[in-house]
Amino acid sequence: MRKAGVLLHISSLPSKYGIGSFGKAAYEFVDFLESTYQTYWQILPLGPTSYGDSPYQTFSAFAMNPYFIDLDILVKEKLLKRQEIIDSETEPQAVDFARLYDERFLVLKLAFDRFNLNDIHFKEFVRNEGYWLHDYALFMAIKSNHDDVSWTMWPDDLKFRRQDAIHQAKQTYETTINFHYFLQYQAYKQWFQLKNYANSKGIEIIGDMPIYVALDSSDVWTMPQYFQLNDNLEPTLIAGVPGDNFSPDGQLWGNPLYRWDILEREDFKWWIDRVHSNTSMFDVLRIDHFIGFVHYFGIPFGDLTAKNGKWYEGPGYKLFEAIHRHLGPRNIIAEDLGMITDEVRALIKKTGYPGMKLLQFAFD
Repeated sequence: MRKAGVLLHISSLPSKYGIGSFGKAAYEFVDFLESTYQTYWQILPLGPTSYGDSPYQTFSAFAMNPYFIDLDILVKEKLLKRQEIIDSETEPQAVDFARLYDERFLVLKLAFDRFNLNDIHFKEFVRNEGYWLHDYALFMAIKSNHDDVSWTMWPDDLKFRRQDAIHQAKQTYETTINFHYFLQYQAYKQWFQLKNYANSKGIEIIGDMPIYVALDSSDVWTMPQYFQLNDNLEPTLIAGVPGDNFSPDGQLWGNPLYRWDILEREDFKWWIDRVHSNTSMFDVLRIDHFIGFVHYFGIPFGDLTAKNGKWYEGPGYKLFEAIHRHLGPRNIIAEDLGMITDEVRALIKKTGYPGMKLLQFAFD
């Protein structure tokens, strides 16, 4: 059966607070989809964006973007006062990331100050999501107290996660850590309320998961052994794609590449956790750059173009066998656009995942 839907990221919803949110406009969009007989709402990754505001370069593979927390909902929950959010109002049809960066956390801290950290649902969330949340909140707390610079520029004791320094940071930044617990709790809660509403209207959410994570992320800082880094925790190779007719020098994405050998020794646990988290968050999950699981392009760190890059072998079906074994069937779409080889086609066929076609080229 054919079904139809619309791709519209949360940030692109109209909002008078600088960026789209999990609030009223999102619910109205669900109603629009239902009224026009759509059945899918596709969005981009929901992670906390870093410099450049790209949803494909985020501070965590598990966390949500606090910018999507709806302020009006916090007013209804009496965590904010209406007067406190009036100054945050902007032109509803425009996105203003710079203003968000300067002002949004100040408003959210007012809500945090009124929140009861002993709330039973909050404590349950922190406990259930602790496998990623504790490290992420500590990462963000340290970052905010070091002028938001990349963890690669932190003092060595923190950069290398030396035990005494980490213990001290947890004590020193306890309030800020709890603030980031609170932000994730609110973001997750508001998201699942929205998702449940969409599902009640017959709308399924298609989420998106990048294959790579950002260098400046809690994932790489916490688990550097999973990435191709040198002794100083600098990437040895970075992700990208080779040149073509449109871009002769290729593309430099800048993401660190995985140590698939190390991940395989641990039965791909980190990847299984990641897929489990994302497939729990969405009804269907699109995995970006699926070709990278068969072979990936590595470029020497420091190069200014992708010309010296080489192809390396990916994990292939071993990764997905582990995912299927631990998680069972999941609704996954393989993003198989671009240079597709027979090996990629064979992997997609073996996983059973549907691929993608772009209308402009689907019938060529």
